[in-house]
Amino acid sequence: MPRPAFMSPAFELLVRYARYHRDQRNVTMHLVGVPMVVFGSAMLLARAPLHLGGVTTTPAWLAFAALWLWTLSRGQFLLGLATTLFTAALAWAAHGLVGLSAMSWLTLGIGLWAAGWLAQSVGHYYEGRRPGFAGDLAGLLVAPMFVVLELLAMAGLCRPLVARIEQAAGPTTLRDLAQPLAR
Repeated sequence: MPRPAFMSPAFELLVRYARYHRDQRNVTMHLVGVPMVVFGSAMLLARAPLHLGGVTTTPAWLAFAALWLWTLSRGQFLLGLATTLFTAALAWAAHGLVGLSAMSWLTLGIGLWAAGWLAQSVGHYYEGRRPGFAGDLAGLLVAPMFVVLELLAMAGLCRPLVARIEQAAGPTTLRDLAQPLAR
């Protein structure tokens, strides 16, 4: 029985994700959009307290704990750790806004979430491909890891991993929007 795609090693997941994100404008839009979606999601999940065995938490912390365990178990521990720290900072900041009025909290949470998806959709316009949101659990999980790897690469870190991914996925480009997409 084949393993589900989301259980693949980080390298395979990142190559698959990178192959779908080769236009530099699309990558840039994901650098903006993915953190907005993560933050907006954390905001929307942070408001309802859950009481579990004497511990009070939120659906956000439970969802993010699952994301962190998954990220750390994909075989690229330092990248997983950096992704965990990045998403933990976003979740922590989102929890700091639960005291807003219900309307402000909901408007900001949904607004950031929607704006993040819109930014990614604009990026996919430049890519010349439809966004792969629906039904792609692996893509949703690996997106924060991809963004963190891009940020680390901008800082001159993780160069061997980035080089291996680029070798497998191809270089980033700027697609000529006046030309039809070659399939």
